[in-house]
Amino acid sequence: MSNKVRVAVGVLTLSVTGFIGILSQESFVAKAMIPTKGDRPTVGFGSTMHVDGAPVKMGDSLTPVRALVVAQTHISKEEAVFRDSLEGVSLHQEEFDLYMDFVYQYGTQNWMGSSMRAHLLASDYVQACDALLAWKRAAGYDCSTPGNKRCWGVWQRQLNRHARCLGAQ
Repeated sequence: MSNKVRVAVGVLTLSVTGFIGILSQESFVAKAMIPTKGDRPTVGFGSTMHVDGAPVKMGDSLTPVRALVVAQTHISKEEAVFRDSLEGVSLHQEEFDLYMDFVYQYGTQNWMGSSMRAHLLASDYVQACDALLAWKRAAGYDCSTPGNKRCWGVWQRQLNRHARCLGAQ
């Protein structure tokens, strides 16, 4: 169990550890690629959009420094939506970071309709952690299927988030 006190989401920001965690999960690619079958092209640290809002296209490229700027800009925008979506909710920093990692991967639209958000609004923290495991699909494919080579990393990332989330309780 965590001895830490939960803090109002409105005063939290993604920690340096959380930011580095997102970047390390996404890994840097200089030229746009499709990470899993059926996914959108990504470049830099998993960015699907440029700072100006234009979608990433195959053939696009970024330097590492520019990729950091794009990732930080993207995270800042999504972080504001995330905080606003949890009015009255308090989280540990670890929880904030791992849910922001989810938001970075799946987007704020998916976050807004998620059962994770609903559970957090009801102060059901363990149920919110367990709801992470529902997000196991990429382009309609169940990434939790043992032995799959298509998107196993998607499922591993969710298992990691779930374990970290439970560890913060």
